[in-house]
Amino acid sequence: MLNKSTIKYIQSLQQKKFRDEHGCFVAEGPKLVLELIDGRSFECEAVFALPAWIQSNHDRFRELPATSLHEIQKHELDRIAAYASPNEVVAVFRKKTETPPVPCQGLCLLLDDIRDPGNLGTIIRSADWFGVNQIICSEQTVDMYNPKVVQSTMASLGRVNLYYTDLLHWIGQNPGCQVLAATLDGTAPEDIPKSDPTALIIGNESAGVREALINASQGKVTIPRLGMAESLNAATAAAVLLYAFTVGR
Repeated sequence: MLNKSTIKYIQSLQQKKFRDEHGCFVAEGPKLVLELIDGRSFECEAVFALPAWIQSNHDRFRELPATSLHEIQKHELDRIAAYASPNEVVAVFRKKTETPPVPCQGLCLLLDDIRDPGNLGTIIRSADWFGVNQIICSEQTVDMYNPKVVQSTMASLGRVNLYYTDLLHWIGQNPGCQVLAATLDGTAPEDIPKSDPTALIIGNESAGVREALINASQGKVTIPRLGMAESLNAATAAAVLLYAFTVGR
């Protein structure tokens, strides 16, 4: 049976200040939890699950200490889950040790103040799909361990490396990287000469890419518009550009 302090601890991880304080984050649902455990990018601190689920997946937990597995009842799962319909398991993982951003190799993304957790999660998942394993985030971009980000990545969070830093400083530290800002008045991807490495800047959902970052880039790239929509969602634009600069090359 879960005690009050454990329930309070797990619930507190919904907030960034407590995730930072404890160095942990929460994941929910069988598929996500098992993929994060199997991927080993994050140390699993504890698993809280229905007895039948633990029994049916017992072989997957061989490397976890027995004390980290907790059988709980449905009403207890409801108390610690963030979603209205929790699905059998909630797990706590340790965050990765923060390291300085590494130089861009191949293709990477620069995210300029992406605030929507769903957008960030989808961008991470798209990057994983197209084999891009590095994303550089501005310091105002939503936390990668936000529960909605974690859920929407579908475990891609363990395969894509995210760094938070001042983007202008990063650009200055990577003079050999072709930096392109995604805007509405740039050049189509197919008309931009291939260059390695390349970093694509995806702007804030409402404000777009900051002028200072546009000025620091080597050019602007635009997804050609065929219809009448005013703009594309940030995550959609990122996915299209990732295709254009990988498969479409």
